[in-house]
Amino acid sequence: MARFAYSLLLTLLLPILLGRLWWRGRKNPGYRARVSERLGFVKRMEQPGTVWVHAVSVGETLAAKPLIEALIERYPDRVVWVTSTTPTGAEQVQRLFGDRVEHSFMPYDLSWIWWLFGRRVKPACLVVMETELWPNLIRWCARHKVPSLLANARLSARSAKGYRKFSAITRPMLQRLSCVACQNPVDGDRFLQLGLPTEQLKITGSIKFDVNVDQASLELAQQWRNHWGADRKVLILASSHEGEDSLLLDCLARMQSRIPGLLLLLVPRHPERFDSVYQQAMDDGFVVERRSQFNLDTPVNELVQVVIGDSMGEMMAYLAASDVVLMGGSLVERGGHNPIEPAALGKPVLMGPHYFNFQQIVEQLADARALTLTSVEELELDLANLLANDSACENMGKAGLKQVERSRGAVARQADLLAMLVQANER
Repeated sequence: MARFAYSLLLTLLLPILLGRLWWRGRKNPGYRARVSERLGFVKRMEQPGTVWVHAVSVGETLAAKPLIEALIERYPDRVVWVTSTTPTGAEQVQRLFGDRVEHSFMPYDLSWIWWLFGRRVKPACLVVMETELWPNLIRWCARHKVPSLLANARLSARSAKGYRKFSAITRPMLQRLSCVACQNPVDGDRFLQLGLPTEQLKITGSIKFDVNVDQASLELAQQWRNHWGADRKVLILASSHEGEDSLLLDCLARMQSRIPGLLLLLVPRHPERFDSVYQQAMDDGFVVERRSQFNLDTPVNELVQVVIGDSMGEMMAYLAASDVVLMGGSLVERGGHNPIEPAALGKPVLMGPHYFNFQQIVEQLADARALTLTSVEELELDLANLLANDSACENMGKAGLKQVERSRGAVARQADLLAMLVQANER
């Protein structure tokens, strides 16, 4: 009954959802592209057996990269199909995998749409990244004997509380999942409390620890450092949200006397904020440069004080070009963003008080002395102390590298789980 009410409500809202795509397309035209895919009208596969991976947006796609690479290698005779919800996620899929995978936007969660999508894609399995669960999708998979794996699963206390309010939908949905590959036991217990059968839970660790640092990003980062002045200290606010950039700009104005030549790199989480963050830095009186306007053939630009990272898919290069990393989304109540990538680059990492999206990972890195927790009140002092202490930065970086190295292996474990599900289903 609860799922029927959910489906009825979603059906009634469908015109509004489609209109919202058009509205959001004012700032990002990608929302107005390939709208028919949201209704299940996707490319038709001739042969069954498609390996389907759903990664919502940029962050999930980057996290899924090593797993998708493993699936491409493990299933050379099958189509790997990746779905995204956002245009930026779609762009990331194209950048990372090109024509090695098929791609479409994720359809809306209605049974008739899944019927149409399933007839065209012919999936042998579904891999959903992290916690992107949809009741009608999971029900469709169970009814059509398509194994479903919730990969790299995490569930914060806040998210669990939200799911618990809709237990009439959540419990049967979790019971229909074939397997949940959870990052840690704490989050695993939350899934069990919501109704996931014990035998369907596996603790595999986070695939984000299997991150690979590509040489191209390192080379690009060095070009940027040379462009700004190789000996300058660079502080990055990575994946920032509204309200955080102004905090860092205020800190920069006061810290420049203590850290001569300090350069602040601001990388907004969402492309629609690129222009506003640039304008804010200009209005505050700083000399500002945008990544989209770099000319690396010009002489060193030592006058620039703030750089706006207004590009997609270059986060590893931004992190590699920095001396100290502050992860965005943690100074405001967004739950923080992934601190593993800077740790894998040997960078000292700071997080604000709001890190519930990555609680276990943050605590692991903090316990290993690879990450420092800070607050809005202590932010400036903590940043200045780190930027002025090269040995502390080096020690934190080494600790981060060591923690990342000892935590690898989740990709292979989750790929093995999926292989067992597929094999069992095809016998």
